[in-house]
Amino acid sequence: MPYSSLPIKILAVDDEIDLQRLITLQFRREIRGKEVEFLFALSGEEALNLVGENPEIDILLCDINMPGMDGITLLSHLKEKSTMMKIIMVTAYDNMNNIRAAMNGGAFDFITKPIDFSDLKATVEKASKELKQLKAGEEARKQLPITQRVLAETDEKARHLEELNQFKNQFFTNISHEFRTPLTVIRGMLGQIDENPDRWLEKGKKLIRRNTNQLLDLVNQILDLQKLESGKLDLKLIQGDIVSFLNYLSESFQSLAEQKGISVSFEATPDEIWMDYDAEKILRIFSNLFSNAIKFTPEGGNISINISIGSNSENENKLLAFSIRDTGVGIPEEKLPSIFDRFYQVDGSATREGEGTGIGLSLTQELVQLMSGKITVESKTGEGTIFTISLPITNEAPRENNTDIQLEQAIASVPSVNDSEIILDSSERKDLPSLLIIEDNPDVAEYMVTCLQDDYALSVARDGEEGIKKALSMSPDLIISDVMMPKKDGFEVCDTLKNDDRTSHIPIVLLTAKADHQSRIQGLRRGADAYLAKPFNKEELFVILENLLELRKRLQLRYANKQIADLDDSTEFQQEDEFLKRIFAYLDEHITHASFSVPSLCKDIGMSRSNLHRKVTALTGESIGELVKKYQMKKAEHLLQRTDQAIADIAYQLGFNDPSYFSRRFTQEFGVSPRKMREG
Repeated sequence: MPYSSLPIKILAVDDEIDLQRLITLQFRREIRGKEVEFLFALSGEEALNLVGENPEIDILLCDINMPGMDGITLLSHLKEKSTMMKIIMVTAYDNMNNIRAAMNGGAFDFITKPIDFSDLKATVEKASKELKQLKAGEEARKQLPITQRVLAETDEKARHLEELNQFKNQFFTNISHEFRTPLTVIRGMLGQIDENPDRWLEKGKKLIRRNTNQLLDLVNQILDLQKLESGKLDLKLIQGDIVSFLNYLSESFQSLAEQKGISVSFEATPDEIWMDYDAEKILRIFSNLFSNAIKFTPEGGNISINISIGSNSENENKLLAFSIRDTGVGIPEEKLPSIFDRFYQVDGSATREGEGTGIGLSLTQELVQLMSGKITVESKTGEGTIFTISLPITNEAPRENNTDIQLEQAIASVPSVNDSEIILDSSERKDLPSLLIIEDNPDVAEYMVTCLQDDYALSVARDGEEGIKKALSMSPDLIISDVMMPKKDGFEVCDTLKNDDRTSHIPIVLLTAKADHQSRIQGLRRGADAYLAKPFNKEELFVILENLLELRKRLQLRYANKQIADLDDSTEFQQEDEFLKRIFAYLDEHITHASFSVPSLCKDIGMSRSNLHRKVTALTGESIGELVKKYQMKKAEHLLQRTDQAIADIAYQLGFNDPSYFSRRFTQEFGVSPRKMREG
């Protein structure tokens, strides 16, 4: 049966039940004529299941704003499942951010609410025509006399292109992160210098210079790759003592290693080797390999550089062999064959150690090959890695010493040491709200400290794991966390802290170079209270933090002078309501027991006294001791008004040893004595 005679199958997804009736009514003629067939779903999850059961669905009509899985998220899942389905999104006309996100995500078209059904029919007709053309072309392709061998080759090429496309997508994500991070520091410190040049000029110049060099180095690597591909990268050979040049480079990089507590050794046999080499290319190779060794070697490890002369077994020509060995984490055996592939990263996760784009080793290999050399790698997980480079020794270029100019050019390209010290001048200020910064990039952390230190009592953690530990121990008022960090990323920080009673109330701002819509949605779903993209605007950060502190004040007002039973059923504060309900339930049962104490309450809740104190203070503005005393007074008021017990008996029942002290405390709380409360 030709495709044109089949009905167009449309899946409509909307959490409004009335939409099914409206669509059926508006398309009744087309449904009777079997031109269209409708399926309906009330959620994104249900829609995914229906698509799995009905792969022949042609068009998806989907509301963007739905509870649970929204339309943007559903779109991303469906584009992975089907490249032919046409997706029409429904949204409010003024919501341009959603419209743009949907179209960027691959939506075919969009219509606005309230739905104009004549517009919807025209959009469906347009989508149907394009589908018919696509399916006709697919049918014609299937009829071509393609042999099994050609088909297999085509599939293999398609698979390879898809893998390359994935690597490129990862590369552009990483390159975005690599650019945004130093740009955050550069733009931010320029603003700080403009505001207060006397205070920030010297520090700002250091940070700007260091991060500008990082950007320049990154751009140069990309340009070198482009020149290599086009065959326009030429060798600029000189004849000199390469041992002294490599030794100079290793000494230039040594401060970077020492900063991390890594020792460096250099050995060469013989101690002088004159040969033709390109100083700039050797520097690039050495820089990439040595920087990786530092990045993946833990504190206390060592890096050794060895230089020797070997020979080519084929023609007995002499070869320079130099190796860089580290005692780092190593590379898994199954990943060794891919490490020189362009855009490939051994660890592509958000928690990988260090940053990177996936082009460094690829560029290194191509530069070695440009010099007619060879690079090999040996590695064992947990023991370390050895990169060995062999280069032919020739003596044809003009002979010259390692001039000062050559060495100055080399050292100018060496990454500079981060010699900054983050001084938290306000960390002990009890009058300021406390803020924990979780950021693995020292320059970004330092810039944020310069912005916030006058207004917040600051503490800094260098990765997600350290950040979680600090948050649990200090219970800050606010947290700012990067997303891409070693050990635990920002999403894990959110998950952990938002699901722990000790820290669930703390607002978390996620700060990241991943500024795409999907990353924002992921962060907010993992519990983040706000999401800010690098490079961020300082004023915007301050507004977000002020708004989150205002939310804390709302929490305290919510619980001030209220019994837990008086609280409305707000989903916004559900987790904190449940926590206080546990405390009041325990007090209800145990406040009149002689054995009652705050330590017993802490044991029942499962928190230390300090953690419980910080949590209760954050929620109510009162210490746990004050909360218990206020509860005692509320209980006393209840007993005075509802029972005939003597005032002294009520005092003893509530744990007061002195009825006179009880009366004074009661009068202080309510403004009237217990006797007058009962009388009046």
